[in-house]
Amino acid sequence: MAEQNTEAKLKNLLKQEKIQLWNPPYTVEDNQPGAQNMQELAERYAPLLSLSALEVGGALESIRVQAVKRGKGNKAFRETSIATLELLLPRDAKKDPKMKSYLETRLDVQVQQVVDRIGEEHGLKHIKLILNGRTLAADQHLDEQGVKNHSKMMVLKVSDAEQMTRDEEERKNQNESVQRTQKGFQILSERDGSEDPETTPYLEIADQKGNPLKIPHKEKKALILAMGFHEKGRSLMKKKQYDNALCHLLQADQQFSKCGSALLSSVDNYAVLQLDIVWCYRALEALSCLDDSRSRLQRAEECFLRCYGEQRQRLLMIQGSTGREEVLFLRLYLLQSLLSYIEGNDSQARLQLSKVESLYGRLCLDSEKMAQLMALGFTEREARLGLRACQGDLQEAAIQISNRRQERQELRQREQQKRRTRMEAISTLMELGYSRRDAARALHHANGDVDKAYTILLDSSQAAQASNNNTEGVVSPEKVEQLLYLGFERESSEAALRLTDGDVQSATQLLLDNQGVLSPDLLSPPSTSTSSSPSSEEPSTSSRSPEENKLVSEVLEDIPRHEEDYLDLTLEEESELIAAMKTYLNREPTHTV
Repeated sequence: MAEQNTEAKLKNLLKQEKIQLWNPPYTVEDNQPGAQNMQELAERYAPLLSLSALEVGGALESIRVQAVKRGKGNKAFRETSIATLELLLPRDAKKDPKMKSYLETRLDVQVQQVVDRIGEEHGLKHIKLILNGRTLAADQHLDEQGVKNHSKMMVLKVSDAEQMTRDEEERKNQNESVQRTQKGFQILSERDGSEDPETTPYLEIADQKGNPLKIPHKEKKALILAMGFHEKGRSLMKKKQYDNALCHLLQADQQFSKCGSALLSSVDNYAVLQLDIVWCYRALEALSCLDDSRSRLQRAEECFLRCYGEQRQRLLMIQGSTGREEVLFLRLYLLQSLLSYIEGNDSQARLQLSKVESLYGRLCLDSEKMAQLMALGFTEREARLGLRACQGDLQEAAIQISNRRQERQELRQREQQKRRTRMEAISTLMELGYSRRDAARALHHANGDVDKAYTILLDSSQAAQASNNNTEGVVSPEKVEQLLYLGFERESSEAALRLTDGDVQSATQLLLDNQGVLSPDLLSPPSTSTSSSPSSEEPSTSSRSPEENKLVSEVLEDIPRHEEDYLDLTLEEESELIAAMKTYLNREPTHTV
């Protein structure tokens, strides 16, 4: 990091003086350094940076070599269309940590060809390429995905166990772990809590108090997938599997992009995800992805301010305290400090670090108080979160934890009762001769009112009967044509019209809600309630296939049982980074000779 800091400062000085190191007198024949001029420049800059002329000379030569290489790359690209790409390799694949790795290639080739070359040249078996925080699709060309001459690409390892066959990769472009995560959360996003709450797990989205939120079905599915990938990524981060974690976090980012800006403003998940992605960059020593890191931290800060209020006043009103969430700001300011340092802006780095140290002092906990709370039967997490919420006050923390426990218990009981009531209503309608699917759909449209649902079923009894007898049903060709004109497939259009008793408007909405595809899983209506923290009931058995149940069980393992798990940071890693930053920023000036 110190090298990056020094180079950034020198580049600013060179820019101010309009000095071009790639031209004479600094670069002479055969691209060799102009020794005397380079030495004079090093001696002039050394006092400004409080470094020795030798250190400054080495950094200047590194900048000069990069500039010469870039110039040669530009010339080669103009003449031959061969681009030079910088590769950010995994740590254990670098022969010399200080040496940069490059790859020369045309940009009109498939990513898979480049992946194969990198794997062969650097002894890497299974890898993905990341550009500006996006995973490049293996079956598309580099230039189709925004890769340009001199682009920096991050090389991310994928574990052998999660590597798919080439055919599968080309067809689906996702590793098995990501696929299974997506499928499992898709199943959960389609459940509406109408099945037996004791036996069938489902997910619900709740606000910061744990109350269910109502958002459009389309956004609910994207949000549940986004949070599912995020939780899987966080689970891998805890195991220090940062390569694989980043794969899942970037998938989460992709799903969040499908949610409306109003929704992203009301939940803090999106901001936490941006922090987690940059934290992975830091762990993988890939902070040369500066532009992407900077924009992610900016998005995180803006989102936190919208969700919590400028002075955390909104959070205080909702939660009654702000202490738990302060760990997120500590990590945000710490990463901002790190980026500022790498960019050569020491004063900004110090300013952010002072905010970090102030927060760290407040958030570090007294081990004796922790032990006392745990002796009362509270968990380590509850003790940590409680003390932070109450600024270290032992008595207040004990009361606060007890109150939170009671609130969660009451909320859980209300939700279970709501599901049981819905299940009983569906059973009542089924006893009157209607199928589970039709009963659930009618109840959904009637907002849970059994009498209204019965009226809906009576009004469409012929369609319901046709559905119960599994007959195809006849739909108007004119109405099918209307849906075809809107771009939907014939089979899906006919199915949607049968399900909505020939109502074109309802059929259109049904198809839009499900991206034009009505799979059997989607025919029963999903709930419209959603939230900022996913919670799940314990899985047991369900009416789905054993493979689907296995998938659901897998993904539920990654969802923490405690909704504030993401705030439960021990601050050990943060402490190490704070110490490293202080060392870098307090380096003793090296006197020039």
